[in-house]
Amino acid sequence: MSRIGYARVSTIDQDLETQIAKLKAEGCGIIRSEKVSGASRDGRAELATIIDFLRPGDELVVTRLDRLGRDTRDVLNLIHECGQREAFVTVLDPHVSTRGDMGHIVLTVLGMVAQMERRFIKERQREGIEKAKGIGVYKGGKARIDHQRVAELLRANMGASEIARAVGCSRMQVYRIIQNYAQSTSRSDL
Repeated sequence: MSRIGYARVSTIDQDLETQIAKLKAEGCGIIRSEKVSGASRDGRAELATIIDFLRPGDELVVTRLDRLGRDTRDVLNLIHECGQREAFVTVLDPHVSTRGDMGHIVLTVLGMVAQMERRFIKERQREGIEKAKGIGVYKGGKARIDHQRVAELLRANMGASEIARAVGCSRMQVYRIIQNYAQSTSRSDL
């Protein structure tokens, strides 16, 4: 029987260390982590690896339910798959496990409440943005990456990988910035 920890954050600039420390403190011998959205299971290779290798009696441990997923159906499907492999799921905050019948019920309710809460937050955010736009104060989110710096490095004949390392982002973000600049200006202006 193994305790296998799973840590996840949604973006590359978020930190996994707090989750990993909690999972180690809970005695997880194996911890898999990834930086990918929890909106769906697509692209979550580490979680898929854990599920594939679960044996009867193993326990998948996460710090919070939303680390498994943001959609109630996905979370319930994951819990069901673990159950099919005769493995358990434990959430540390609040502490709930599928080792008993009540654990399944509590996890189902928590998943539904979390999904409903996310919908309310998005709705309030959308309403706030619309109100701010109406009075002319909404300017959108701040750019996290210095687009001018990316353009300068591109003009210095640096490749996308080098630029990504220099400004602290992914290559894909560099490609998007380059594409946006190419669309808004002529290639010679870069």
